[in-house]
Amino acid sequence: MSDALTPKFAKTNTGTPLPLLSLPQTELLTLNIDDLPLVESEPGTRIQLLRLDLEAGRWVVMAHMAPGASVPIHYHTGTAEVYTLKGRWFYKEYPDQPQTAGSYLFEPGGSVHTLFTPEDNTEDTVMLVSVAGANVNFTEDGQFHSIIDAVSIKHFLTKIAEEQGVKMRYISAGAAGITETE
Repeated sequence: MSDALTPKFAKTNTGTPLPLLSLPQTELLTLNIDDLPLVESEPGTRIQLLRLDLEAGRWVVMAHMAPGASVPIHYHTGTAEVYTLKGRWFYKEYPDQPQTAGSYLFEPGGSVHTLFTPEDNTEDTVMLVSVAGANVNFTEDGQFHSIIDAVSIKHFLTKIAEEQGVKMRYISAGAAGITETE
């Protein structure tokens, strides 16, 4: 077992032991999005990968979507949370409930919807997206299209970043730490 995974008694700032065990934290796991590459995952959509937990199937990204960009209709196997920082978007299934800067949306597992950014937007829409599980994507005629989960995101974003000549840097789980690609 590595030292990073060896529980120790927690202490106060003055060194007084607390009556609980914790994993030692030698550094803050923090990223600044201004330092992270924008990887174009598909036309009109650029992603900044923030965190991947392959074992738990959790992924957190900052999504930047150009006016008119969309995500295929999809089914969530787990929960999703979306905080809109800039711009406007909505689900085609709920056109009267647009999400704008400052909106927070919680989606229970089993939700089905089609995300898009209106073509009349005057700026990119920027969203912080946290997902547990997978998005199972379908075509408009109801046929299976693809699955997006933590494992596929790691594979595809790493490959795309390499093709675009940028290094990925994100927080990973397990023996928590920062991961950088070569």
